[in-house]
Amino acid sequence: VVTLPSLQCVASRGASAAEPIRVLVTGAAGQIAYSLLYSIAKGDVFGKDQPIILVLLDITPMLPVLDGVVMELQDCALPLLREVIPTDKVEVGFKDLDAAILVGSMPRKEGVERKDLLKANVAIFKTQGEALEKYAKKTVKVLVVGNPANTNCLIASKSAPSIPKENFSCLTRLDHNRARSQVAMRVGVPSDCVKNVIIWGNHSSTQYPDVHHAIVNNHGKEMSAFDAVNDESWLKGDFITTVQQRGAAVIKARKLSSAMSAAKAICDHMRDIWFGTPDGEWVSMGIYSTGNSYGVPNDLMYSFPVMIKNKTWKVVDGLAINDFSRGKMDGTAAELVDERDTALTFLGA
Repeated sequence: VVTLPSLQCVASRGASAAEPIRVLVTGAAGQIAYSLLYSIAKGDVFGKDQPIILVLLDITPMLPVLDGVVMELQDCALPLLREVIPTDKVEVGFKDLDAAILVGSMPRKEGVERKDLLKANVAIFKTQGEALEKYAKKTVKVLVVGNPANTNCLIASKSAPSIPKENFSCLTRLDHNRARSQVAMRVGVPSDCVKNVIIWGNHSSTQYPDVHHAIVNNHGKEMSAFDAVNDESWLKGDFITTVQQRGAAVIKARKLSSAMSAAKAICDHMRDIWFGTPDGEWVSMGIYSTGNSYGVPNDLMYSFPVMIKNKTWKVVDGLAINDFSRGKMDGTAAELVDERDTALTFLGA
């Protein structure tokens, strides 16, 4: 345990006297975490007056690297960061958590069958779910980033039965941000002038980036994304494939996976859970599908449009779904059903 210098002086500066929250990041020696930890520790996610205890979990061979990450966090001299706990032990990592960001997973390597990848990740996320069940607060908010994120999230939630399913979500915010940005660039406006894009389904190449309900503020005039872009063939073609395959394109160009944009999306996702979404706007999150109104099969972690208030998400209901969208939504659901069924065969193993 690395305790940072006593911060008795903060009261005199009018800084927060709030109790620190415990935030876990797994895969903490990896490159996504390296882009993520500074933003969390400096207050960009949980608030500028919320002290943080950062718990950094990784596998034993990565502990020396983790020591370097801890040194850098110390050297940032961040007033909100009260303690950094590097560990390879789940009983330390998952204890009394307020938030868990599960980044670490078994990556897909060349020559590895999808089934074998799923089997390895089921083992990891079963263990982590059991650790959440045993050690974390029942109010913990869990965000699964490690791929296959949707199915890993489902396995973790099934392995922590006393934590509400609503407390688990997986990251499709990166895809949401990608979709928003593609539309904004096409129209020639800043990305915050585009709202209410949707990512349906799996965080994979079958996901469906949907702009049928998106609004663009086009130089002061609000209009639908279809009217603003004025190119239906692009919106139903290259736009969708660009968003679906963006991760692979980044790897091809950078020779490494997207870390900076993934870290930004994690921050966006967790900040919205903590503070809510703006009125009239929704975001995309992979959440538990049971009871949805869109005909998505039950017992999946599926990405829907959600609004968040008081740390509770609600699916945006009543959106009209045309035949084009229906086909795409069903296709990505079928992939998730197949992934889930394969993963569940390993769960008891």
